[in-house]
Amino acid sequence: MKAFLILEDGTVFEGTSIGSTREVISEIVFNTSMWGYLEVLTDPSYAGQAVCMTYPLIGNYGICREDMESKRPWVDGYIVHELSRTHSNFRSDESIQNILEEYDIPGIASIDTRALTKILREKGTMNGMITTDINYNVDEIIPKLKSYSPRGVVDRVSSKKKRVLKGDGYNVALLDLGAKKNIGDSLNKRGCNVTIYPAQTSAKEILESNPDGIMLSNGPGDPKECEYEIEQIKELYKSDVPIFAICLGHQLMALATGADTKKMKYGHRGGNHPVKDLDTGRVYISSQNHGYMVDADSVDESVADVAFVNVNDNTVEGLRYKEKSIFTVQFHPEACPGPKDSDVLFDEFMKMMEVKKNA
Repeated sequence: MKAFLILEDGTVFEGTSIGSTREVISEIVFNTSMWGYLEVLTDPSYAGQAVCMTYPLIGNYGICREDMESKRPWVDGYIVHELSRTHSNFRSDESIQNILEEYDIPGIASIDTRALTKILREKGTMNGMITTDINYNVDEIIPKLKSYSPRGVVDRVSSKKKRVLKGDGYNVALLDLGAKKNIGDSLNKRGCNVTIYPAQTSAKEILESNPDGIMLSNGPGDPKECEYEIEQIKELYKSDVPIFAICLGHQLMALATGADTKKMKYGHRGGNHPVKDLDTGRVYISSQNHGYMVDADSVDESVADVAFVNVNDNTVEGLRYKEKSIFTVQFHPEACPGPKDSDVLFDEFMKMMEVKKNA
């Protein structure tokens, strides 16, 4: 069946329908990872977005549900050059086509994803529609595309109730803003007893549980939309509890302490982004997925120091807060997919909790 990807600038790509045949309007973004397509599909940070994979062949090792980063895929749509209809891997459970159909996710294959990526890089991220309607009217569709904006996506993907990953070590409160599974797992495998809280949890409830540390997770959407969460993070900041924040959590901590965020032209999404630790000079190859960033000029030097920068464009990749046991990163030290160069940052968080516990 034919499918069409229509961008808000009027560009139309014709390809083949994969997954669901329903029509969807979404923000169109691209991911440069060469592997890990299942982790991309199931990363809650992609809620409200249709993802174009720049690597040309997707699906050859199938779907292994054990590797999913949440209970279901969260992408609004999926865009590939060539979808492998057969898969070969001893761990594979099924094909991408099956999981797209199961969760009613529309997609399009057999388009020039390189051309699409060049458009998004040159013009910036834009909205688009995936449709199988051969009688589409571009003039009617474009106003709908221009008016679309992902809303309420953090509440959509966050846990609905508190749950615990049992461990016999430090008690860590994980605020689930759209947390990837491997964040909790990375703490749990270090012995932490991890309590996962829904995004709408109050700071009072978290602090009353007397945690040894607090983790603020990744998540989707515009950080400035998270007004309630920002107010609660202001209260968490005032406490003496060690805090480690990733991606959206990093942005919300910055907003809670007076800094600003802004939308990037096309964001950072993939498993090959170099970030430099300004303290050590070490460069990590990192996994990233974000369309917003902390504005470096807005960071109050009396509150925090820029700790990491992106080697490619010098954007802020992490902050260390003064007079506080708090550090935040824009990239994903838990990886999945991506390199695990920066996995050691979880060990740094463990040391922070140890110092606080023994003080």
